[in-house]
Amino acid sequence: MERDDKKFSGGRKYRNDEITVYWKPSSCVHASYCYRELVEVFDPGRRPWIDMTGSTTDNIIDIVNLCPTDALSWKWNNDEKNAEISEDQLNHVKFRRPELMDTNEAAPQETPVSVKIMVDGPIVIKGNLTLSNNGTLKEVQESIISICRCGASDHQPHCDGQHRKIGFIG
Repeated sequence: MERDDKKFSGGRKYRNDEITVYWKPSSCVHASYCYRELVEVFDPGRRPWIDMTGSTTDNIIDIVNLCPTDALSWKWNNDEKNAEISEDQLNHVKFRRPELMDTNEAAPQETPVSVKIMVDGPIVIKGNLTLSNNGTLKEVQESIISICRCGASDHQPHCDGQHRKIGFIG
């Protein structure tokens, strides 16, 4: 695990010989795809919670790509491979965290706003939008936000993971 990176703060990065996985805890909505699908790598009861030796690189990439927010993203340690990434690799840093790319390549073109309702969790909205909350407008640009559905969040209207603590079903 490495923690020093001028472009990456507020999280951690984990490496194996082929890829680096970035974890941004402030974006995590505890959708639990990571540890439910690959506990050998993603185990919240272990420290460090990500063990890059727990599975193959392809399996790790597949699970990171399931993360509905930018809490988990990844990139190849080989810059040539990063240049060849296709858009189906949803959580590659080229699309989720372009500031972490080591190139001068322009940010990806705008995409439509997407809305996903997480089972027993928040509403996850991705894209460029204006959030209106009690008359307050907030511009969201090329970002992902999670809106609480359970009503228990201490950071309304944003999700803070309380749905898991209260056993929200919805």
